[in-house]
Amino acid sequence: MSNKDQSLNVLSLKESADVLKLLGDKTRLSIVSLLSEQACCVCELVEIYNMSQPAISQHLRKMRDLGIVKEQKKGQWVFYSLNKASQYDGLINELLQHIPSQHGKMTRLKEKGIKILCN
Repeated sequence: MSNKDQSLNVLSLKESADVLKLLGDKTRLSIVSLLSEQACCVCELVEIYNMSQPAISQHLRKMRDLGIVKEQKKGQWVFYSLNKASQYDGLINELLQHIPSQHGKMTRLKEKGIKILCN
């Protein structure tokens, strides 16, 4: 094993395939990119992706189950963010370098005046 490999968290082929399969879905990949920039409430993601709350929650559950995202409850609201402590963080960060930023989605939500305030 090279020094470079030792400094990285080397994943098994199955682990890498599981992450890539999960993020092979365009919506989940977009959500991960957005969450890499800021935490979001489920209701914001519903508005951004124009999907039902159960559909967004299903995407988030799959990513949470693999440890890619984490949740924090604040009252009745659940906020999701990228799990920087995940064993997959290095792979995800590398992948995100090859796709466009999703920051504009949240900016457009704010500009339309429909940014949800889940406080």
